[in-house]
Amino acid sequence: MLDKLINEVRQCKVCEPDLALGARPIIQAGTEARLLIIGQAPGIKAHNTNMPWNDPSGDRLRKWLQVEHSVFYNPSKIAIMPMGLCYPGKGKSGDLPPRQECAPLWHNSVLKQLPNIRMTLLIGQYAQRYYLKDKPNNLTETVQLWQQWAPDYVPLPHPSPRNTLWLRRNPWFESEVVPFIRQHVREVLKP
Repeated sequence: MLDKLINEVRQCKVCEPDLALGARPIIQAGTEARLLIIGQAPGIKAHNTNMPWNDPSGDRLRKWLQVEHSVFYNPSKIAIMPMGLCYPGKGKSGDLPPRQECAPLWHNSVLKQLPNIRMTLLIGQYAQRYYLKDKPNNLTETVQLWQQWAPDYVPLPHPSPRNTLWLRRNPWFESEVVPFIRQHVREVLKP
């Protein structure tokens, strides 16, 4: 059932007319997955290779989680479903926001097929705005309140190299939140 749905998602062309590089939905999921990562949208490298988080942001995310490449890309362990499933294109300062059609169109159907999820990482404002109720408008405040939703949901900043300054200004993130995530991810992914 999930395989059929994932195939349907990957064939989606709903917003193709608005995408400079065309539609190429990127999603990874298996019914046994216990960790779900919901980010913004695939970047250009992910689009070109058809692999989510296949860039320096993904390198930093895997470092935060302390998971190997083979575990990260194993759909029976980790599901990856961005808010916008296709590369949205380049904006003035970075990529454009994720397409708004994707999450309402696909997320609920996919989530119903992921019964074993024990922890969901919400990376960036778009995922946090969509999934967290009563959250502050500010990303920093939302991430500071991570314990309010953990372990079911954990809001994270985007691991992009563009956020290195944010990480320097908020050292509590790597000293408090990252250790919790690492420990919980280890527990969640245990056979």
